[in-house]
Amino acid sequence: MAAAPGEAPFVKAGDKVKKGQVVGIVEAMKLMNEIEAEFSGEVVKVLLENGSPVTVGT
Repeated sequence: MAAAPGEAPFVKAGDKVKKGQVVGIVEAMKLMNEIEAEFSGEVVKVLLENGSPVTVGT
């Protein structure tokens, strides 16, 4: 997921991330919420396209 349409995603498959690193943004009720990695590791797969709607539990 990217910060804005047309921008590079925060992370992609194969990237190493650290605990607390921002890995995406979710917009809810016009507010942008940064999503942080809960622990350090490697991104195996990105399951959503930038701008895709999500539901609770996704």
